[in-house]
Amino acid sequence: MEEIVQPSSAKSKDAFAAQSVPQLIADISDVPMSRISSAIGELDRVLGGGIVGGSLILLGGDPGIGKSTLMLQLALAMPNTKVLYVSGEESSMQIKLRASRLNQQNDLCYIVNETNTQAIFTHIDEIKPDVVVIDSIQTLQTASIESSAGTVSQIRETAAELQRFAKQTATPVFLIGHITKDGLLAGPKVLEHIVDVVLQFEGDRNHGYRLVRATKNRFGSIAEIGIFEMLQSGLREVANPSEILISHRDEDTAGVAIAVTVEGLRPMLIEVQSLVTPAIYGSPQRSATGFDLRRLGMLLAVLEKKCGHKFGVKDVFFNVAGGIRTEDPAVDLAIVAALLSSSLDIPISSKDCFSGEISLSGEVRPVSRVEQRIGEAQKLGYKRIFISSNNLKQTQRFDIKIVQISKVEELFRLMLQDK
Repeated sequence: MEEIVQPSSAKSKDAFAAQSVPQLIADISDVPMSRISSAIGELDRVLGGGIVGGSLILLGGDPGIGKSTLMLQLALAMPNTKVLYVSGEESSMQIKLRASRLNQQNDLCYIVNETNTQAIFTHIDEIKPDVVVIDSIQTLQTASIESSAGTVSQIRETAAELQRFAKQTATPVFLIGHITKDGLLAGPKVLEHIVDVVLQFEGDRNHGYRLVRATKNRFGSIAEIGIFEMLQSGLREVANPSEILISHRDEDTAGVAIAVTVEGLRPMLIEVQSLVTPAIYGSPQRSATGFDLRRLGMLLAVLEKKCGHKFGVKDVFFNVAGGIRTEDPAVDLAIVAALLSSSLDIPISSKDCFSGEISLSGEVRPVSRVEQRIGEAQKLGYKRIFISSNNLKQTQRFDIKIVQISKVEELFRLMLQDK
């Protein structure tokens, strides 16, 4: 006679469900959720103002990008906060060596090497931490499932156990997750549905800058980004990204333009670079770093149609300086300026900047938060900014010269006049 044995995890689910009581929506308190500061301003910005109690936060990124460093820095930076750092990949000695390099101290930070969730919950009951960090979710396994750590079933069940713990005790839990070669979070897609916040930690290893951006956030916006600089002593917050993302040149250079972009509520200036040369090796090459290659192809088609440039027989290489990636359509105008500058070999003044979206008809479309963009350019000492003629009507209160254009052909004519 066969007998179906119910896993202990299923029993705990039923017990948890029995504690729920239906409430009228009018009777539910609408008091804003309390948040805990992580003492890392850039991380708080991305989270929406701090860590929400009971939230489950997943941090993903390439191997060696600095995920463990960021989480250990978080554990050491929070004063008077009891933090349990659970490591399934590194020994306590390795973590201690990294902590010594970070030169930070939190006397309430506990380190434990453990991969079994039942043992982890035993440690949690003894210590009663305010914040839990799991490094990483792929190393955990629960006794309720007979499979190896890192399998789909193990990741799903261990994440569900941690979610129940976080919601029942209002304790925030950070999960470090691996990603695949395609840049997606490893494990089942349900893992991203279970957690409250999904953070991506990204950057170019050849550059020292790292970006944290939210791809899902139940407690705030997903438009904000946090910028860090990787140093020997750990991750340093970058309060003014415009200064580090722009090269300081002594003379004007062809093919280089400054774009004014906005990430969330933060305006910043980035440098875009292009190189346009005759295609002497057969088929023309197209390469874009930090920008969508398909959108670059669209901008090249618009320039060929509206300005008469034969980009179809030229190699085009494009790069966003600093190793960052942007998807703001407002950088279109700067990209067009850089492409024309490289093709015509006309340098763009280092005191000029651009902010405008280009449509398929060659129209320069207005962009959001234009006053913030102009104000940031003026604060950093730029003398002239090019925007859409439909973007701003009152320009009296800005000291910077505002050049308003409606068609991409007008930018082409202005550059020819400067030749």
